[in-house]
Amino acid sequence: MKKIFLLLFFITQNSFAQDKDFVLGKITTLHSTELNEDRILNIYLPEGYMSNESYPVIYLLDGSANEDFIHIVGLVQFANFEWVKLLPKSIIVGIENVDRKRDFTYPTTVEKDKKDYPTTGGSAKFIAFIEKELQPFIENKYKTTSSKTIIGQSLGGLLATEILYKKPTLFSQFIIISPSLWWNKESLLKEKARFLDNDFNQKTNVFIGVGKEGSVMENDAKELFKIVSERKLMHTDFKFFENKNHATILHSAVYSAFESFND
Repeated sequence: MKKIFLLLFFITQNSFAQDKDFVLGKITTLHSTELNEDRILNIYLPEGYMSNESYPVIYLLDGSANEDFIHIVGLVQFANFEWVKLLPKSIIVGIENVDRKRDFTYPTTVEKDKKDYPTTGGSAKFIAFIEKELQPFIENKYKTTSSKTIIGQSLGGLLATEILYKKPTLFSQFIIISPSLWWNKESLLKEKARFLDNDFNQKTNVFIGVGKEGSVMENDAKELFKIVSERKLMHTDFKFFENKNHATILHSAVYSAFESFND
């Protein structure tokens, strides 16, 4: 009798158990005229998101679910905890890749790179997409503040640096991790004068991080820090992660950037 009762108990319990999806964010498709293609956006809205409040926006390169979107959302959500208060509640826009070598690089004069990566050199169009299509789309769809952050690593860090040099007012905060500044014989670093002469008055935060990634990557990141530090109105921070490499640095570096911006 006891066995029958237990069996009925478990059957009853299971009949009331229900599964439902754990939803982390929204998936939106935006058609780009600049790129002549559809782009998928992964969007995280903070807990308690209300359309009558305004929120900072974090734009994440390499922002697909199988790249950096999920773990960066986790960092931001943790930083929002009442007992942490490292960041204000923020919207995250993860930009899924179509061809990151095309989108994150400017044209190169290095013949080997042209041969090995024939689609490269399209960063100008991708930056135009961010400026003319993506940011207006997000700002029209959601209530946003003027605070805009970009996060980029490796080639994404190269793109973030190019934006900082050429279109610095597109973002108020730049998180540049392990930037591939070796691209095209370090030509972007050689545009120091253009960057320093760029006339803009916006207060900007810049965090640059690099790990144990070889002398070229490490020295280029340090040189970028020196250059950016010369700009007035730029709060610039640099951190060398001696126990991290190119594959493991991003999570720790982004959190360090959040701490730096909170100082």
